[in-house]
Amino acid sequence: MFGLMFNARMSGSWPCRRPSGLRSLPHLTERSSSMSSDSHWLPTADRDQQVMELKTSGWVEVEERDAIFKELHFKTFNQAFGFMSRVALQAEKMNHHPEWFNVYNKVQITLTTHDCGGLSKRDIRMAKFIDEIATSM
Repeated sequence: MFGLMFNARMSGSWPCRRPSGLRSLPHLTERSSSMSSDSHWLPTADRDQQVMELKTSGWVEVEERDAIFKELHFKTFNQAFGFMSRVALQAEKMNHHPEWFNVYNKVQITLTTHDCGGLSKRDIRMAKFIDEIATSM
């Protein structure tokens, strides 16, 4: 059977932690607790410093949205797809998935944490991983 999945939106913003009415699952507690700390908004001072560092490698802030963006160019489609595959595997491990677009050798990536509606530590970690992979290809 097919089911419908959705998240409830509360007071105009996405919550950064599990709503209080939900109980945790014992086998997910350890992973969830470590991952949830990464999904909180970055404090302003940390955010500014982290984003400034990422700008040196080509990331830019997205206007009218608390997100960062980068466009990467590869020699071939095969390289672009290989890059995307490596990022996808890491994203799955982090339970954090980029918004991206690919045409031939170009990959455009936007990072933001939808759970809290803005940049989080996960986005910074993902951006640094993306930069590391891109330079190795």
